[in-house]
Amino acid sequence: MEKNRNNRKLRVCVATCNRADYSKLAPIMFGIKAESEFFELEVVVLGSHLIDDYGNTYRMIEQDDFDIHTRLHTIVRGEDEAAMVESVGLALVKLPDVLNRLKPDIMIVHGDRFDALALATSAALMNIRILHIEGGEVSGTIDDSIRHAITKLAHYHVCCTRSAEQHLISMCEDHDRILLAGCPSYDKLLSAKNKDYIGVIRIWLGEDVKPRDYIVALQHPVTTDIKHSIKMFELTLDALISFNKRTLVLFPNIDAGSKEMVRVMRKKGIEHHPNFRAVKHVPFDQFILLVAHAGCMIGNSSCGVREVGAFGTPVINLGTRQTGRETGENVLHVRDADTQDKILQALHLQFGKQYPCSKIYGDGNAVPRILKFLKSIDLKEPLQKKFCFPPVKESISQDIDHIMETQSALAVDLGGTNLRVAIVSMKGEIVKKITQLNPKTFEDRIELIVKMCVEAASEAVNLNCRILGVGISTGGRVNPREGIVLHSTKLIQEWSSVDLRTPISDSLHLPVWVDNDGNCAALAERKFGHGKGVENFVTLVTGTGIGGGIIHQHELIHGSSFCAAELGHIVVSLDGPECLCGGHGCIEAYASGIALQREAKKLHDEDLLLVEGMTVKKEEVVSAVHLIQAAKLGNAKADNILRTAGTALGLGVVNILHTMNPSLVILSGVLASHYISTVKDVICHQALPSAQAVDVVVSNLADPALLGAASLVLDYTTRRTY
Repeated sequence: MEKNRNNRKLRVCVATCNRADYSKLAPIMFGIKAESEFFELEVVVLGSHLIDDYGNTYRMIEQDDFDIHTRLHTIVRGEDEAAMVESVGLALVKLPDVLNRLKPDIMIVHGDRFDALALATSAALMNIRILHIEGGEVSGTIDDSIRHAITKLAHYHVCCTRSAEQHLISMCEDHDRILLAGCPSYDKLLSAKNKDYIGVIRIWLGEDVKPRDYIVALQHPVTTDIKHSIKMFELTLDALISFNKRTLVLFPNIDAGSKEMVRVMRKKGIEHHPNFRAVKHVPFDQFILLVAHAGCMIGNSSCGVREVGAFGTPVINLGTRQTGRETGENVLHVRDADTQDKILQALHLQFGKQYPCSKIYGDGNAVPRILKFLKSIDLKEPLQKKFCFPPVKESISQDIDHIMETQSALAVDLGGTNLRVAIVSMKGEIVKKITQLNPKTFEDRIELIVKMCVEAASEAVNLNCRILGVGISTGGRVNPREGIVLHSTKLIQEWSSVDLRTPISDSLHLPVWVDNDGNCAALAERKFGHGKGVENFVTLVTGTGIGGGIIHQHELIHGSSFCAAELGHIVVSLDGPECLCGGHGCIEAYASGIALQREAKKLHDEDLLLVEGMTVKKEEVVSAVHLIQAAKLGNAKADNILRTAGTALGLGVVNILHTMNPSLVILSGVLASHYISTVKDVICHQALPSAQAVDVVVSNLADPALLGAASLVLDYTTRRTY
């Protein structure tokens, strides 16, 4: 059994101020309550929880069967700047008596609200250890200042993203006291979407409303520019009225300016408008079902840029309140929302779309990490904080055992014969690989891909790997923007016009990237192989077919119709052998594994293949391997075929040199080592002198398809470019 580092139960005080922070704190509270042998839970409720105008949301804490040990009325009404300051002062007056009575070992404080600042200040001055949830993030308005102030008061930090972790380290916080856990609310979110949601939609929006055909609106005042935020809210309501879709509008929070925003709602008759449902509060379990199945969410709530990404629901983020937040591709920003037309245009662009699910803010395992972190706290350690001033250690993140989790990708390789899924680390190490025969039908293939990915993702937890996304390498022409296989090669049946992204993203709640296998090979070289740091290079893949990828100015070229780098179909002879594409004289018709197998069978049928030292059993299929073996053993005809194939490949490379002028050509695949000498000879004799200086090398990567699929994920997610 796990042991606490202390000889007694840890007394944990969780203080919650409003409906938003309770949605993050509740999963932790349930976890603490479930492990009563380690923890004593004390719950303090204050702030807008206790105000009727904001829904008396303390009741949902009672409904969750938590004992509320103290209720503190700390809000001074007025909903302006002075009222916020007075509310902080009132909380500071009342909290010392409560903390003296409870005597907690540690207080858990969430986020960036003014109430939370009062909690952190009181606890710090009374020598109570503070665990701050969601520190290090960047948004906008006064919230940033409050959040970072709480960070400086807190002794321990639980952050949700790697960027937030880096911000905390940059703020000189002790990296041994930072836990990268993910957002606690994601532990509930990722299992919520498939629950019975139809009934919830009907309760809050009406019997006639269908999924994906309504809007959720949640907009708060911006305390540093109240006048503009009220005007923006008015424009938002006008745009929603014009858009004419059923809309659930939640009342704003209690910040300065909220009273004026409510007046705007009532002035426009929103509470009585047939298309609107205006509510003070929706229970979190029901709220996440509503946003998961909405056609769009609009406003400036952090929920829109954080939690909603888990479902791929389109979001319109208005104004500057969330400036700096990391977001998924489902978020459309309208930073300067100064006209109704801008907001209306955003609604037309976003409504009804479905985006890949994003797990930037969590993977559903935050609470176990946080509980482990709490158990590791040694109360005998000095209470005084230590700051780690520069130089700062590089990118150290901790999991539940305070060991860095390995940032990894799930890589999928769809070959003509086998289907492979691997866990690949940031350094290109294949941590785990699963191989199955590739099914012949579309339905069986999709089902198996999802099953293998789920299995690998589960195994990743045991292997201490944090999966950032799924990358898929497949044959054929691919639209990587949409994650769709447009046309497949003949080697993979029932594989045209296939949406790969949606079913896998929906099942795993992970972002998914898809690209052609040749392009993936080039990406693998760029990240892990000879192409690392090279501005312009070309990769040629020699295998069953011939493919490739082109890197120009460090970026992969896809072409206007995603047909770039079909290098196997460069024509090197007008009257050459027929290719699988239907043309004649393509490189693939000479130099692919299929082409060599064809020539090997011809020789074998004429009894010209086998030489001394070779045998082919009756049941054995003649392949390119036998042709290569025969050439090595002195079969002149086999050697001529290989030389012709190498010459065809070399002529194709010369055409590439004269077209793209790369500084490097990488030959990849099982046949590369057999062709490189001939290719270099052809370049020497056929290429222009200015192009002959090119380096031609054989790839040193053991598995470029899987590594390339992984690099789709690792390059994108670590750049954070959206």
